[in-house]
Amino acid sequence: MEELKGKLIALLNLQDVQPEDFDPDARLVGGDLGIDSIDVLEMVVMVEKDYGVTINNQEMGQQVFASLRQLADYIRRHRVADLP
Repeated sequence: MEELKGKLIALLNLQDVQPEDFDPDARLVGGDLGIDSIDVLEMVVMVEKDYGVTINNQEMGQQVFASLRQLADYIRRHRVADLP
């Protein structure tokens, strides 16, 4: 989860956010971080590229991006083992 926090901060250019600021159970999309639908598309691409995990429909995306913990758990369950 710590790695994922760092990647999201860099990807979304969250300049005033530190990894310890992330509440793992807080809403990602539409929450305090200001993550919107364009950011979600960037996160989908990052998750697919970095972890080999596909999020291929909006309903799944809403569940996966509900919180940092949901995203981390989904990646953990579906990650392609030979990717970094």
